[in-house]
Amino acid sequence: MKVERIETYRVAVPLAKPFKTALRTVTTAESIIVKIICDNGIIGWGEAPPTIVITGDSLQSIESAIQHVIKPFLEKKNLLNYESIFQELKTILIGNSSAKAAIDMAVYDCISQYCRLPLYQFLGGHKSKMETDFTVSVNDPKEMSEDAVSYIQQGFNVLKVKVGKDDISRDLDRIREIRNRVGNQIKIRLDANQGWTAKDAIRAIRKMEDSGLEIELVEQPVKADDLEGLKQVTDHVDTLIMADESVFSPKQAFQVLKTRSADLINIKLMKAGGIYQAQIINQMAEICGVECMVGSMIETRLGITAAAHFAASKKNITRFDFDAPLMLAKDIVEGGIHYQGRLITFSDEAGLGIKNVELEGGGSNG
Repeated sequence: MKVERIETYRVAVPLAKPFKTALRTVTTAESIIVKIICDNGIIGWGEAPPTIVITGDSLQSIESAIQHVIKPFLEKKNLLNYESIFQELKTILIGNSSAKAAIDMAVYDCISQYCRLPLYQFLGGHKSKMETDFTVSVNDPKEMSEDAVSYIQQGFNVLKVKVGKDDISRDLDRIREIRNRVGNQIKIRLDANQGWTAKDAIRAIRKMEDSGLEIELVEQPVKADDLEGLKQVTDHVDTLIMADESVFSPKQAFQVLKTRSADLINIKLMKAGGIYQAQIINQMAEICGVECMVGSMIETRLGITAAAHFAASKKNITRFDFDAPLMLAKDIVEGGIHYQGRLITFSDEAGLGIKNVELEGGGSNG
């Protein structure tokens, strides 16, 4: 099964409501869509959204890395030798994790189609459905609580609340307002997106614990490279602490696991460079008794489908953050995962099950 050609397209889909975190505000989901066409007629799909403030990858850099470096390397390669391909992909260019992730998911799509298996079964097949959370963007407390109530009314049981903007007292107001409105039966996770210092995080989380706000976990409270601060927070609070931006690669995961700097790890394909590396991170975490969540950037249902297949395949992945497609004003993907409210299920189609992507307005660079 040799690669005949590789095409890339740009797509842009408006969000129904601006997505706001401590790091950025997004109104349009932009992505590079990758299409790998093999000599046996199999087509594999991949996606890479630009997230400059997290991965450092722009739309232009993703497109350039694929067209000028990865495409010449991959064309005419036999995808059944995928171990060699993924090993070489790590060395032909440094960084560019989003471009690598798009290619990685397209390659896995092709391979699992060849094996006539849905990708989650090809990778392990641990579960066939999962429940996603829904993200509450950071705004004033009243707007956030109203958004939270709206999501609960739509059937979501788990809220991921963005904090880390303004000062700690403002964040505490946001959380109290949301908890008061949604009650105690709803699970609340916080994501500070590196917005706090270690001391502020400890002070804030202890106040939440003393106030009975019942926060399940706090994600990335401190700067990505502040492992000492991350460990300090983890060691001084009872609430679970999750590493996100601190872990891109298996090597970074090793440092977090070795030092016990976090209780949990959030794996994202755009950080890890795809499923191949993500599996290594999860296996390392599982050996150390650390559960993982699989999250995402602001992506279409194509990229989320790949992440969901990976997440469903592994026992150690116990939390799922796949709400991005539900935030978009329209769905440009035919096939892939199915949403039934908060529940995500899979079809029996081989591979990712992607049948087509609406590419009007995008430019092919085949």
